[in-house]
Amino acid sequence: MDVPKMRTRYDLKYRLTLRISVVSALCFGAICAYVLFDTDRSVHARNERIAEITARTLQLQQSKMHWVNSPPAGFPDLDAVAAAAMRPGLCIAYRGVDGAIVQRICGGAEAQTDDPPRAFAMLYRRLFDPGREAARPVSFRGETTGDAVVWADAGVMTAEAWRELSRLLPVLGTALALLCILAYAALARALRPTRLIRAGLERIAAHDLSARLPPFDLAELSAIRDAFNQLAEGLETALAQRSELTRRLIALEDDERRHLARELHDEFGQSLAAIRALAASIRHSAAQDCPALVGDCDGIARTASDMMDQLRGALMRLRPPDVDELGLAGSLEGLVAGWNRRQHGRTVFEISLSGGIDRLPGIIATNLYRIAQEALTNAVKHAGATRVRLQLTLQDGPASATVLTVEDDGPAGEAPDKPGMGLLGMRERVASMGGQMSFAATSGGSARLRVEIPLPALPDLSPTQPQAACAA
Repeated sequence: MDVPKMRTRYDLKYRLTLRISVVSALCFGAICAYVLFDTDRSVHARNERIAEITARTLQLQQSKMHWVNSPPAGFPDLDAVAAAAMRPGLCIAYRGVDGAIVQRICGGAEAQTDDPPRAFAMLYRRLFDPGREAARPVSFRGETTGDAVVWADAGVMTAEAWRELSRLLPVLGTALALLCILAYAALARALRPTRLIRAGLERIAAHDLSARLPPFDLAELSAIRDAFNQLAEGLETALAQRSELTRRLIALEDDERRHLARELHDEFGQSLAAIRALAASIRHSAAQDCPALVGDCDGIARTASDMMDQLRGALMRLRPPDVDELGLAGSLEGLVAGWNRRQHGRTVFEISLSGGIDRLPGIIATNLYRIAQEALTNAVKHAGATRVRLQLTLQDGPASATVLTVEDDGPAGEAPDKPGMGLLGMRERVASMGGQMSFAATSGGSARLRVEIPLPALPDLSPTQPQAACAA
């Protein structure tokens, strides 16, 4: 769990700035390596030139010794070359054909020279071999008499290379820091539109499909903006079409329920009434002619009465009292009272209403009644609850909304990710009104259904007298 959290701390600006700094550091490292290589190359080239001059000077000395009758003593004489070319740490020598050094002159190291770090000295000596010599043959009359050898002291060369590098490192470090700062500032400015893109995506996630992105200067962000706006428009159109289709399906479903209720009332209800009347007539005749049939007639009448009661309950669920005539508050109170009668105390239903409930638009009131009806049915059938509380509240303010909650003390049953037909039907009704529905377990282990429906701009919805919570 810690690794994803650490990754989310670094945004794109930090990542790009880090990569730029790494690439810049590699480039600066290459610059430092080139400076060291160029320093070594220039020193070696200088040694080669000094070796060439020394060889020619020695050849000239040999020629003078042959031409002059009384040649000067002390060959070879390297003082003339050393006076002109000598540097700190530089050594000039003449080596005979037998490999022995005949004469050597070396310059001392500079005073107050800081010793380079040991790691740098080891690396530099391994890579460049600063003490290597430059040799040129000294010949006379076509024969090689020796070699002019020039080399630099390895310690002096290493110290000189470190001095050059130490002058360059502060400049490169300052340049790297400024480059990182400027790169971060430039990236922050260039990626500023991503905040607008993120805000637009958050609005889309919050079901606000009216979100649109403004034009951007960058071509890549403009392409994202065009795709985002097209997607938002397509989703808005699809959602509008889906809502309209859902409203039509719900209206068709309500019409089918009313038609089925009418058919049951007219056909099945009349048949049950006829059975009861026929049973009463047979009982009246059997009381005089065949008393043994009286009990059977009473049983038929009781069965018909029970069926009539069940039919009335089914008719109430299929075709509830007209919300437009009774009002939403009265219809919900009647619904709760009916459940209390049918449960005979096994499950206690409570209701609490607040706000101008009866002044809600008809389509919203009807859908809220259907949602409450299905929620109470689910609480009884699936939750195994002993107490169910229905609460309907109208929230006033700039964004008016009505909130319906149904909470029971049974274990949480039907989960939102595996909805049944009842929960699916409630979702469709809520979606058709542009609302939101949530189903979750409370801290006490019970289940709570919450439905929030936004309301259009309406006149004062507050009731003349607030309705107190009551238990039906």
